[in-house]
Amino acid sequence: MLAAPAPAWGGVWGGAGAAPSRPGRGPAALPAVGSAAAADWKLRAWALARRAMAGCAASLSDFLFAYDTPRIVLIRSRKVGLINRGVQLVILTYVIGWVFIWEKGYQEIDSVVSSTTTKVKGVALTNTSDLGLRIWDVADCVIPAQQENSLFVMTNMITTLDQRQGTCAELPSAKTECKSDDDCPFSSSDVHSSGVTTGRCVNYNAHVKTCEVMAWCPVENDLYVPRPALLKATENFTILVKNHIWYPKFNFTKRNVLPNINTSYLNSCNYDAKTNPYCPIFRLGQIVESAGQNFQQMAVKGGIMGIQIKWNCNLDLAASHCLPKYSFRRLDNQDLSHTVSPGYNFRFAKFYKDANGTEIRTLIKAYGIRFDIIVFGKAGKFDIFPTMVNVGSGLALFGVTTVLCDIIVLYFMKKRFYYREKKYKYVEDYEQGLTEASRTE
Repeated sequence: MLAAPAPAWGGVWGGAGAAPSRPGRGPAALPAVGSAAAADWKLRAWALARRAMAGCAASLSDFLFAYDTPRIVLIRSRKVGLINRGVQLVILTYVIGWVFIWEKGYQEIDSVVSSTTTKVKGVALTNTSDLGLRIWDVADCVIPAQQENSLFVMTNMITTLDQRQGTCAELPSAKTECKSDDDCPFSSSDVHSSGVTTGRCVNYNAHVKTCEVMAWCPVENDLYVPRPALLKATENFTILVKNHIWYPKFNFTKRNVLPNINTSYLNSCNYDAKTNPYCPIFRLGQIVESAGQNFQQMAVKGGIMGIQIKWNCNLDLAASHCLPKYSFRRLDNQDLSHTVSPGYNFRFAKFYKDANGTEIRTLIKAYGIRFDIIVFGKAGKFDIFPTMVNVGSGLALFGVTTVLCDIIVLYFMKKRFYYREKKYKYVEDYEQGLTEASRTE
């Protein structure tokens, strides 16, 4: 192998065969053996970089200076044509049938603002060993006399008469029964006790001893609830519900006592879903029965009923078409697998003084039915803005038809490649083409 000729350094630096020197460093070192490969790698990298830059420039140019426009291609295919018209029919049915007719998409909507008052009427008769023969009217049974969108009617009770402040035996239970004073702590109480213990063990009756308490004596015994309900006659009590509504957006007001109802009709009518659907007077038993419940069973331990008044008004029609619709349902839980603490009850007392000036009271544990009046609804009236919004949304949905048919034609049909050639066409800039042609000539 022949050695490579030495470079003629002298022709450049002024001395034949003399290597170039750097000031203060002596002769320069010769290039390394791998420098040719490094130079080749740099050239390739530079070429790749230039190619990538050119590709980016081309993409940017296509993005900035290219424009694509839909091309209309008429495809004579029964299958695609039926799919196209079928989808359009579904969309048209949805827009017209659901959006505009059922949901009234051409209307502005407002929610109801409501105020409700009630009035109860009725009389019940009881005859018990504690109270004797007694009449119960609305003032006795409706507690309190007025509530907001609600009322409570007492249907059953446990009465503890003539309670006085003093000491007496506590009601027997696992915690209160005792054998001696050692079993009774002093000044102890809990949420289930009737009072505060005195530390003494006393006779509750001839067979049982319990811890003595300072309380309202005698203490209440609520272990046995009267069956049937003492005030079962409240089934025939009636409620007059007066409901006033207002739609602020449309400044529309109305009440459930309709203009065609006069005093004589109001004094004689009772609500019936078929014969008197707009009478605002409801019999308690009918309310419970309409919800699929039994009043006498519910009256024993009480419960919660909902009187629902629905106002859905189309204000494009006359005001006389805006009418209430009543419905009823039981609101408290009636799951047979969860029977702990059923019904609805609370306690209240009536206080008075005896001839000696001693304060005494009658404690009543009241069971009853609470009626919650729930008013809801909406009103609609034509407005151009929601109409245009829904029309525009409906027209935009028709674009789904084109997308769906394009997917079927271009990706699932046998002639999809042929259809792609017909659908997509690439056109160069006309002015640029004329310029290049003139340069060629």
